[in-house]
Amino acid sequence: MVIVFFSCRYAMGITNYKIVGKKHKCYSGSMQGSCAPFEGKNITLMGLGLLGRGVGDAEFLAGCGARVLITDKKTEGELADSVARLQKYPNIEFHLGGHRIQDFTSCDMVLKAAGVPLDSPEITAAKAAGVPVCMSTALFAEYAREAGATIVGITGTRGKSTVAHMIHHALCAAGKRSHLGGNIRGLSTLAMLPEIRKGDICVLELDSWQLQGFGDLQISPHVAVVTNLMPDHMNYYHGDMHRYFSDKANIFKNQKDGDTLIVCDCVLDKVAKAHPPIAPKTPPALPEEWQLKIIGEHNVKNARLAAAALRALLLAEQKIRSGIESFEPVEGRLQLVREVGGIKIYNDNNATTPEATIAALRALDDGKKNTILIMGGADKGLDMSELVKEAQRRCKGIVLLAGTGTDRINTQLGSDMIYHITENAVRAAFEQAGSGDVVLFSPAFASFGMFKNEYDRNDRFMDAVAALRVRSR
Repeated sequence: MVIVFFSCRYAMGITNYKIVGKKHKCYSGSMQGSCAPFEGKNITLMGLGLLGRGVGDAEFLAGCGARVLITDKKTEGELADSVARLQKYPNIEFHLGGHRIQDFTSCDMVLKAAGVPLDSPEITAAKAAGVPVCMSTALFAEYAREAGATIVGITGTRGKSTVAHMIHHALCAAGKRSHLGGNIRGLSTLAMLPEIRKGDICVLELDSWQLQGFGDLQISPHVAVVTNLMPDHMNYYHGDMHRYFSDKANIFKNQKDGDTLIVCDCVLDKVAKAHPPIAPKTPPALPEEWQLKIIGEHNVKNARLAAAALRALLLAEQKIRSGIESFEPVEGRLQLVREVGGIKIYNDNNATTPEATIAALRALDDGKKNTILIMGGADKGLDMSELVKEAQRRCKGIVLLAGTGTDRINTQLGSDMIYHITENAVRAAFEQAGSGDVVLFSPAFASFGMFKNEYDRNDRFMDAVAALRVRSR
């Protein structure tokens, strides 16, 4: 008889310890005994990537004295920047350009990156060998709970970044000890390991892949927020919205008495039909006198959700209002970058679905049809028909970035302005605009093809905007 044991907590010998991150926190602190569970362990890290999270996981684990084997389908050349950061660690080994099954069956733990299919041969082999397969953010959440922290999780197809940052901002402004983690650029949530104290609040932005790890550990946040549910990542989920929602639903599946589930009105029925252990609540309208710095009806909905979560955390109403009203847009989310010659330029880089770009167009529409939209990229298999109608109805001009998605919709748009260089696309949009017009970068597609990732796309756009001069028009 073979007994397979999958618990990440107990297989690693983890009980209680303290945690803190280097970024997105409201205080400073020092590491206190958080390495003990990992010291001397053999850990296979599956998926180094280029976003910095895998590097942060590896740095933390190596610094704790674990023997870390990093494996990735990308080659050393493709991962050059990430590999260079880790070369100083003698206890890190690399197997790049593909995976070897033996690396997953002869270790103490596999740390799986987000986006790795659950049914991959390597994960299947690890589980068959009794090796626990864990995910960074879920491990952090479990450890932080044991240390006495309150976990706040936010998911949804759109809005989760804004809601998470808004909650964290309000908590910090109110003087609370708050940590921001999860789906955050360049941040390893597991490496937020030195100083979680009892009473701390950990605000986690959670995508569907990260929530797979919560499902494996059978945990859910104390306060769970679901912003909405729209088709996304259908290439990963093979067009199956049920599978997509099932991963998202891990945010509430294992909640317990005393926890809170906050959902937007648009998903109340779907969440209720999933029979969550905690009855879902929808947030009330914001008081009319509240004045937000973020624009658009979708951001009013985001603010409602954030305010409801802050009330669940027992923050005083005046501090909630102050935090919500003082919050400014997150980079890449309908962010006013600059105004040049009377032309306002917005960065909505993180709009990777048609619904997100439609929301941006509506938020900026003042009835003058004065928006020049920069969009396009890699196809995710989503329905673009409504976006095409909205763009034609609301835009003065449309400039396209090259990609498989662009190829699919351009037969409907009929644009001859397709660019393979971001700077050229930005300049072309700027040259179409006049004083009082708006240039909106809101891609509606994924970044693959022209860019390393969505952050590379964001940075190239920001650099191109910084280089604009009035006289260049």
